[in-house]
Amino acid sequence: MDLASLFAARRGVEATIVLTPANAALIRPTLQRSTTSDHPVELLLYPFPSEAAGLPSGVENLATVSSEDDSKFTQAVVSSREAHDRLLREHRPDAVVTDFHFWWITGIAADIGIPSICFQVIGAFSRVIMDQLRETKVHENVPSDSHPFIVPGLPEPNIQLVRSELPTVLRSRNHFTDNWDVYRRAQLESFGRVVHTFYELEREYCELLRGVDCRKEWFIGPLDLFSKGGGHDHDHKGKAERGGGESAAVVENRERCMRWLERKKVGSVMFVCFGSWCYFEDEQLREMALGLEASGMEFLWVVRSGDHGEHLKTEWMPEGWEERVQGKGLVVKGWAPQAAILAHEAVGVFMTHCGWNSLLEGLGSGKPMLTWPLVFEQFINERLVVEVLKVGVRVWDGFRSTFEKEKVVVPAEAIERAVRKFMEGSGEGEEMRKRAAEWAEIARAAVAEGGSSHRDLNSLIDELFVVREKNQR
Repeated sequence: MDLASLFAARRGVEATIVLTPANAALIRPTLQRSTTSDHPVELLLYPFPSEAAGLPSGVENLATVSSEDDSKFTQAVVSSREAHDRLLREHRPDAVVTDFHFWWITGIAADIGIPSICFQVIGAFSRVIMDQLRETKVHENVPSDSHPFIVPGLPEPNIQLVRSELPTVLRSRNHFTDNWDVYRRAQLESFGRVVHTFYELEREYCELLRGVDCRKEWFIGPLDLFSKGGGHDHDHKGKAERGGGESAAVVENRERCMRWLERKKVGSVMFVCFGSWCYFEDEQLREMALGLEASGMEFLWVVRSGDHGEHLKTEWMPEGWEERVQGKGLVVKGWAPQAAILAHEAVGVFMTHCGWNSLLEGLGSGKPMLTWPLVFEQFINERLVVEVLKVGVRVWDGFRSTFEKEKVVVPAEAIERAVRKFMEGSGEGEEMRKRAAEWAEIARAAVAEGGSSHRDLNSLIDELFVVREKNQR
């Protein structure tokens, strides 16, 4: 959505987002507010084959998919290929942007003679590391899942990983590993790829990524900062209205969060959020509740319990806990306006699952981080935050795994200990706060006019104009 809005804001460019009805309902309100009548972004809908794949009707994104239905969702995505083919041939755009899940778009685009651009939703750091591991297979030669190894071929500092924390695509065979060569070929045949990052953040890794499995790269991000020319005005209202839709529950959560933060002192609140679909079992939620309480820090905690948020119950809460933390802690069930919360001056630290979008939003807001990765490439992202950028600290130093069946419960004491590091007025916590604030300024400069991301965005659009002119001759 953000990238489409940036395209549409450029004179002479019309942008259309192709998506399913349920996803359109989520982004339409935000899109209407973030674009103008002079530069609208159109929506083009296609039916998502949820029921044909054995999914409940209306399940059209990962936030609504239970863990046991992952394969069905993948099947439904693949079944969308015919609809994508029909829409592209019918509307004949000048270019198309897609991510690797829709690898077939590259072939369709080539067939009708238009450039396709791959959108990489993870950073350069994690992508380079995953490519190195696929190439060297060093992780396959360690004696156990918890035995550390160093990723070869990287700049300083050395990055040490353990096999249990690697993305599942590097640990077991699944749909993605079976089709990796297909994804690679699609990237190689594309016009190039947009990487959601800013060059200064991952400079050496951006250089390592250039030309690997792709003809050209454009490093454009953080996308959410572009809308306000770098985000200096801290537009809480605009950010609070991003995503989530317009249901009564979403609107209530949005207003409740912002009202609560307005009553808090600068830097006094810890924001605890683990993305739009990661969740914890009750036992872990109880330990988190006790750890947050014991830390003594005020907190705003977004909770998704049960199977991907389907059962937002409160049985996990320790007896009397709600009463004890009243006024000091706010628990939000379901969705919360993350970008606006992070941008608020009352928030002093961000406890995060290390999803890439969340990390960029945290850095763009200048917040140091407590890292609690769960799945995908999040454990690799954590190394960037903790070891390279030095703006975060791990919540838990014990065994961790990307496999759900191997996860261990992190005790309340570990959570309390990690939080207290950031409550120190000096020392390690203070240094992280300073570095995080510096990265926020660098991120804002990147998206401002003349910045690295701003230049790459204009370069991409200019190159697409050149291709269109050639095609029209």
